[in-house]
Amino acid sequence: MRQPIIICLLAMTLTFFTARPVRAQAAPAQEKPAATELETVKDRFSYALGLNLGRQFQQQGLDINPAVVARGIAAILEGTEPELTEEDIQAVVRAYEQEQAAKREQAAKKNKEDGEAYLTANAKKDGVKTTRTGLQYLVLKEGTGKSPTTDSEVVVHYRGKFIDGKVFDQSYEGDAPTADEEPISFGVTQVISGWTEGLQLMKAGAKYRFFIPSGIAYGPMGRPGIPPNSTLVFDVELMKVVN
Repeated sequence: MRQPIIICLLAMTLTFFTARPVRAQAAPAQEKPAATELETVKDRFSYALGLNLGRQFQQQGLDINPAVVARGIAAILEGTEPELTEEDIQAVVRAYEQEQAAKREQAAKKNKEDGEAYLTANAKKDGVKTTRTGLQYLVLKEGTGKSPTTDSEVVVHYRGKFIDGKVFDQSYEGDAPTADEEPISFGVTQVISGWTEGLQLMKAGAKYRFFIPSGIAYGPMGRPGIPPNSTLVFDVELMKVVN
């Protein structure tokens, strides 16, 4: 599934550097000392460009060696002979994808097993309820307002964790939201199905903890920052039901 994306990203990166009329001249016998890091506009722009490329690589979940990436970029910009031919590049992309696919498959299997074991144990805890879809929830605070429907827009504060307790997303930083931390708003059907179901169980003013099986979260594909078949835990405070 991801190979075309990787190839496109690689091609885009290489095109960015090769499509420009950059013909490196032979280095002079004596070069001036390099400018202090990030002291010049050129250095700051170079660093900014590196940050942007790094974000793209990170969003794709690429397992790479940044120093070797820089070496490849330098080979193009400095006009030195690349260490890989075009055929080599295609072959290594295929090999990388095969290696990563095997790792994702192993991770997906383990995540599924760990998630099922976690939910089985969690279902036995006091106060935890399980719906027919497998969604589990715990009422932390009941609300008194109206419940949303699939046509509603809601305003919420939330914190998302993996089953090991690691936070992967949140709308606030501390133990509880502060006045200057804005909640988020969205349509009830614009989120994963575990949220869509869980929100409709709540009333405005309530705070619930959702334990969401991977099948009603991001499933075997996962998403950037969320591994495949991850069971997710969300603390959700329903601030307002807009309609």
